[in-house]
Formats: sequence, structure tokens, C-alpha cells
Amino acid sequence: MTNGKEKGIRGYHGGEVDAVISVDEVERQAAAIAEEISIEQLDELAGGDPFVSIENLRAGYGQMEILHEINLRVARKQSLCLIGPNGAGKSTILHAIFGFNNIFSGRILIGDGEDKLDVTTLTPSEKLSRAGIAYILQDKSIFPGMTVEENLWMGGFLKDQPAQAKRAAEVVFDKYPRLAQRRKHQAKVLSGGERRLLEISRALVMNPELLLVDEPSIGLEPRFIDMVFEILDDLQRNEGKTIIMVEQNAKKGLEFADIGYVLVSGQVAIAGKGDDLLANPKVGELFLGG
Repeated sequence: MTNGKEKGIRGYHGGEVDAVISVDEVERQAAAIAEEISIEQLDELAGGDPFVSIENLRAGYGQMEILHEINLRVARKQSLCLIGPNGAGKSTILHAIFGFNNIFSGRILIGDGEDKLDVTTLTPSEKLSRAGIAYILQDKSIFPGMTVEENLWMGGFLKDQPAQAKRAAEVVFDKYPRLAQRRKHQAKVLSGGERRLLEISRALVMNPELLLVDEPSIGLEPRFIDMVFEILDDLQRNEGKTIIMVEQNAKKGLEFADIGYVLVSGQVAIAGKGDDLLANPKVGELFLGG
């Protein structure tokens, strides 16, 4: 409290704050505004023809269940942002799609129309090679002692021949001259924004159709955050990538995404268009700092 002003509670992960709501309190309040969400609603948000479908998924780590009967729908060339308090299960969804945790029941389907592939039990390598799913990890996933060029080659580790990975890397360099100028530099000398660009670019070497993006803005200065979201927007709008994202900066994530889900305690509490969630005063109070 300063200058005799009352402390204000502004929300979670956004806005100017004098006092921050605890995660437990955010979870309690978010649960209180949760809505009944039907499969039909999720299908409608995905335009009626989802490219990614998660059906009644129960998943977690070891024997601990984090996700409880989760359903999710995303159309091809669409973006979905997952927001919610810490521990709500946001990253666990990405891990389940890519094969990083235990799935107890339910299905994950990738594909158009009737031509869908059940990827539930595939390994991460199989998901990348057979279903075109790439995972862009949180910060610090590059190899700092390798050059930028070598990091990109590592992104093509599933290519049949090393030459294929090198050709794919050249496509990336053509697209991002900023990386091309630093191709022989060790990755550890890159700026934060350049490292994030390299992490995204390395995932592109296998030309995936679905990008799982975990906290793209984490640890970045504002100018680099804008750059990263511009890159993601280009990948979606111009290259037709489908994007499922977890983003701590809920406002930035929802401004970017076509649709958004609010997760609470391993379940979808609210689902809607990104713009509609931004305009929702209840979501704003808890997650957007106002």
C-alpha cells in the first residue's frame, strides 16, 4: 500500500499489480465461473471439422492423474491458446499430445474428415514423423555449444539422410536471414529473441503440420515477445500450421489465438473465441489484470 491507497487485486499473470491473487484463490474463483461445455460447442469453435481431437483424455505423471476427461478440438490452420493458473494442466495437455506423460484413457486423433490417425500410443518420434507433430519446448532447449547451423541439423534427426536435414536447414535460413547471418556462431552467443527463433526454426526442419508451443514469451524482453508472435502468426496464416499454445501472458496469447480454453484443475472451465475471452470481464479479472 502506497500513498494511503488501498491494495488492489488485479489478477493472475497480467497487468500492474499492488497485490497478486494466490494460485489457490485464482483456481477457486475460476472454478466458480466455469461453464458447462459441450462437444458441440468445441466442434463449432473448430469450424465443425477438427484437425486435432482429444476425446475424454485422462493423463498425468506416474500414477497421478492431472487431466480429467479433457476434450479439445482445433481445426487445421487454427490456433488455440490454453490459459489458467499454475498446475491447471496446460502443459500436461501438450505433453500428452506429444507423448511425454502417461495416458490412462481417452484418445488423441490427428487428421481431416474421416482420415484421422489415432496417435494416442505413438512415441514422440513416431508422432513427429507420421503425424507431423512438433513440440517447441520452453526456453533453454537449444544446444549452446553447437553452432546455429548444427542446431538446425539436429532438428532433422529423423530425416533419412543427413543431406535432407541440411537442405531443410537452408530453407529455414532463406526464410530467416537473421539466423543465416549467425549460422556459424555458437548458439550460446545469441540474444534471447534469437534463441527463441532458433528453437522455433529447429522444429520447422521436419516441416510439421501441428506445432505445440510451450510458453513462447517466457524470459523474453517485450520487443522479442512481439517478434516471436509475429513469427507464429506467419507460420499459421502463411504456411498453414496448426498451433496449440500454452502462454503465461494470457492477454498476448488470446490476442494471437483464434480460440482459447481456460483450464482449472485438469478440466476445461471456459472455451471461446480468443476475442470473446478477452472481452469476458470474469476472465479479465482473473487472468488479464483488469
